[in-house]
Amino acid sequence: MTSTQSNGSRRRRPGAGELMRAAVYRRFGPPEVVTIAEIPTPAPGPQDVLIRVVASTVSAADHRARSRDVPKGLGLLASVGLGVFRPRHRVLGMDAAGVVEAVGEKVTRFSPGDEVIAMLGGAFGGHAEYARISQDGAIALKPAGMAFDEAVALVFGGITARAYLNRADIGPGTRVLVNGASGAVGTAAVQLATALGARVTAVCAARNAELVTSLGATRVIDYATEDFAVGPNEYDVIVDCVGNASFDRVQHLITPGGALLAVITDLDGILRATSRSRRSGKLVSANGAKYRAEDLEHLVALAEACRLRPVIDRRFGLAEIVAAHRFVDAGHKRGAVVLHVAAGDSL
Repeated sequence: MTSTQSNGSRRRRPGAGELMRAAVYRRFGPPEVVTIAEIPTPAPGPQDVLIRVVASTVSAADHRARSRDVPKGLGLLASVGLGVFRPRHRVLGMDAAGVVEAVGEKVTRFSPGDEVIAMLGGAFGGHAEYARISQDGAIALKPAGMAFDEAVALVFGGITARAYLNRADIGPGTRVLVNGASGAVGTAAVQLATALGARVTAVCAARNAELVTSLGATRVIDYATEDFAVGPNEYDVIVDCVGNASFDRVQHLITPGGALLAVITDLDGILRATSRSRRSGKLVSANGAKYRAEDLEHLVALAEACRLRPVIDRRFGLAEIVAAHRFVDAGHKRGAVVLHVAAGDSL
């Protein structure tokens, strides 16, 4: 019996004014600003899908949103999305895996009982028992036979990595370097580039060499003992998931017509990306990712074909949200940190 079937008899559809448990924060600061509270359950609009969340992740984006620790020069821009004096969105969590609880009257793509994954993006909301997303947003059926915790671990890193890799011409034999290869985006980038036929060099800590090699990397550089930006090596594409591979630092490594995909960069990197591309003839891409359902569906297809696997460092329950944030704040997680949200549900 599926999780949906086993719980269907004891759950009732949330009505107007009903409360749900959520991890909320009302001011910016350390992990301790996040607490568990009861807040109103979101009501689905005509085009919306209401997901009963089983699992989410605590990502680097949650760390940045909570702490306001953003790359140099981006404080003002961040305040537009995150809030100036207090958080604009009280519930963090950019992704979710769960069961469709209810749909709006104009929804045609999903039905109650569907098991789905979703990228909520800058609206956040995944660290709560229910999350709302438009049917036209980044939502897809989860991989068949995959547990919710594994499925959600594919979302944040996978959809972000695919959005950036799509901007470059990657195919059999393409030389790709992934800087920060052991994080959520990095582990996905290694696998997605490998699936396209690329030869991947991974930059990470020595302790993660076996992991990234198992994901498809053919060469590993330990950043503690070797500077990947020094030497004769050349790459067609560099994916920077750390924020320390500025174009000035790595342009000599990029082949003519190649690309720097800056997943993380500062204000200077964003503002000068276009001019650097024009002058050098090398693509410098630093604009944020657009989250699309078709990209999630691509990840699902790869996962079902055993060509993309989730990497999970640790799992925490919703009541352990502060500990989960502390762990992510340390900056050494491998892959995803999964948050089990729904009480009484198995992952």
